[in-house]
Amino acid sequence: VDHGEASAGGGSATGDRPAQQCRLVEPFGIVRSPSGEFYLVEMTIHRLSRIDRQGILQPLTAGDQPGNSGDGGPASAARLNGPHALAIAPDGAVYLADTWNSRVRRFDPRDGKMYAFAGTGVAGFSGDGGPAVAAQFGNVYDIAFDAGARRMVVADLDNRRIRAIDMRSGLVSTIAGNGERGIPADGALAVAAPLVDPRAVAVDAHDQVYIAERSGHALRVVDGAGRIRTVVGNGAPGARGDGGAGRDAQLNGPKHLDCDPAGNVLIADTENHRIRRYRPATGTVEPPGSVRSNAYAPPLTLRPEIETAPGMIARSSRSLPWKFALRNGTGFACGMGSGS
Repeated sequence: VDHGEASAGGGSATGDRPAQQCRLVEPFGIVRSPSGEFYLVEMTIHRLSRIDRQGILQPLTAGDQPGNSGDGGPASAARLNGPHALAIAPDGAVYLADTWNSRVRRFDPRDGKMYAFAGTGVAGFSGDGGPAVAAQFGNVYDIAFDAGARRMVVADLDNRRIRAIDMRSGLVSTIAGNGERGIPADGALAVAAPLVDPRAVAVDAHDQVYIAERSGHALRVVDGAGRIRTVVGNGAPGARGDGGAGRDAQLNGPKHLDCDPAGNVLIADTENHRIRRYRPATGTVEPPGSVRSNAYAPPLTLRPEIETAPGMIARSSRSLPWKFALRNGTGFACGMGSGS
């Protein structure tokens, strides 16, 4: 899975076989570890799996049935509930957005165990200023580290907030959103501004936090001074604007973000079936690659289609660009249905 074309899915095996021989069910998130392995989550069978450097897919959690158990024990006995996203720490630990459990959990490849990290498992909003593990979150749809992995940024969509967890102290705070639904005014203090529905987050090398708003059809950014502004989208769904100013461009239900090594922002423009790139240096939007629906495509295929070559992209039989990640300039994406 390191070079050229690779694939996963399309077979009938449940695991411990070459990835191409295995069946995948709604793969929602994929990341690559520093050692070159892939980790992925399948939302509707509630499973975390690993594809090793030999291309073997290994289920790591129980899967099949949703649950909220197993912290402190072997991952093989742990149960998840609708996981949507993953993030890899520099030490190789895998963090999971355990979405419908309203939690973030940590898988440690060194001991094979699952651990609690953030959220109590009861949806709500509480705990700012205290330990993240004792705080309440809504459904957690996305997580991302800043450039130095000093903090994790969390898309707490149900609470219409972006929250941050200090990785040394474990304390949580809100960095954007006041809990109300609305379009933030450019230049407003982010923590006092409304948000529409913050679905995805990414952090650039300057610790600017980018936010994709799904039904807001927009990309926003919180700068180092804590001020928010819209950089892509006019609030209406659409596909126009390639090559022009970001504020004049349109998005349609964006659901994931990542920043490339040059500081550009890649947007999974899901309902437009495309991946687009926002260049902060020029304020413009362009299409580095696109994904088109193909009713006859295999469930998941990784192909070199993202321009940040060598790149790999996953397609499905309902291939909307859903989730991707970048490592050292290499892109990896999951293709999924319109889903959540």
